[in-house]
Amino acid sequence: MTKIRPGLCSVTFRSLEAEEVIGLAAEAELDVIEWGADVHVPAGDIERAAQIATETADAGLTSCSYGSYFRAGAEESLTPILDSAEALGVDRVRIWAGHRGSAEASPEQWGEIVARLRDAAAEADARGIGLALEFHSGTLADTAPTTLRLLAEVDSPALSTYWQPTVGASVEAVLAEYRALAAHTSAAHVFSWWPAQERLPLRARDALWTRFFAEALGSSTGSGAPGARGAATGGVRDALLEFVPGDDPALLRGEAAALRAYLSA
Repeated sequence: MTKIRPGLCSVTFRSLEAEEVIGLAAEAELDVIEWGADVHVPAGDIERAAQIATETADAGLTSCSYGSYFRAGAEESLTPILDSAEALGVDRVRIWAGHRGSAEASPEQWGEIVARLRDAAAEADARGIGLALEFHSGTLADTAPTTLRLLAEVDSPALSTYWQPTVGASVEAVLAEYRALAAHTSAAHVFSWWPAQERLPLRARDALWTRFFAEALGSSTGSGAPGARGAATGGVRDALLEFVPGDDPALLRGEAAALRAYLSA
């Protein structure tokens, strides 16, 4: 059984300086941070990325991934994003599969996004970096079947996916989605929203997270820390807290303690 690292998405605290985010994560005894490209580590700002990488390491934490807003199908270059990821020292970049949900996408739009993802994965792989799809509504990766279709059509070991609980779905439904994607999942975004987008403490959905982590820990069976590159390296590597109730930094310590407890059960 492989260890899953507890961590934080920096976008949880967009209003805070990166240095404050590092301090909070260290105080909460987390292991890793996924740095967001929207505020804390802007794409292409190599000096800032390198500075954040150093400050994160100095606090005893690891920069595990780069949360980008690259959307396949848009006229956008991946190169500055990879530059920043490289400066951060991460081997995984989170990306988005287009701008529309799978039910609204035409065959032509599907083809364009698959082709762009294939090119993006090749560019990233050449630099030793993996890409991971945001499993999210409003993209082609909005259901387990469509995410599996994307991964199969792109057919690159450099492309994996994230998993997160679909908002409003039952425990059984979200666990079924995870099981379908488990072999391709490199990280999970961890939050408790219920019944819709109301942000609750993790323990409010204890039935979900207890079962999810039991399965995720059992399926992460690599001999070392699994990589970012999908099924070939196997299993969830990072469990990343994404958002806390009321965006309140004071709640992070308790949420992190709950996450660590799930991981050590």
